[in-house]
Amino acid sequence: MIDKSIVKDLVEQWLEGKDYFLVDIEINSDDKIVVEIDHADGVWIEDCVELSRFIEDHLDREQEDYELEVGSAGLGQPFKVEQQYKNFVGKEVEVLDADGKKYKGVLKSVDGRDFTVTTKEKVKVEGKKRPEIQEVDHQFSMDGVKYCKYLISFK
Repeated sequence: MIDKSIVKDLVEQWLEGKDYFLVDIEINSDDKIVVEIDHADGVWIEDCVELSRFIEDHLDREQEDYELEVGSAGLGQPFKVEQQYKNFVGKEVEVLDADGKKYKGVLKSVDGRDFTVTTKEKVKVEGKKRPEIQEVDHQFSMDGVKYCKYLISFK
C-alpha cells in the first residue's frame, strides 16, 4: 500500500509558493489515491492536472500500481480544514451541531478552531407582544460540530 505521508510530502512540495492549500488525502486498500485541494478563488482544472502529473512523476507504478484522482474540495461539501472556514467568512453557511440542530446563517468570524455564525431568529422582546426577528450570534468549535458547509444560493 502506498504511504500517505509520501503523497502528502509530494503535494506539499507542489503547493509551495502557490495560494492553493491541501484539504484531504485518502488512500484506500486498493491504492486509490484521492487528493483534494482548494483555493480562495476556486480550483482550476489545469492545476489539478499539473498536480496529478507531479505526483505521477514522483511515484513508481512499477513498484506499486495505483489509481490517482486530484480535484477540488467541492462547493457544498462540509469544510475539512480551517482555511476553508476562513475563505467563507461573510458567506451563508449551514452548521449541524453535535446535538443534531441545524443553523443557517452568515459565517461571521473564525478564531483558531472556533467560529461564529450569525442567524436571524424570532426573539421575545420585553414590553412587546410579538417576537421580533433579530440577529443572533452562535459560537461553535470546528471539532464540536458534525459539519459546516457553504450554502449555495441561486438568487
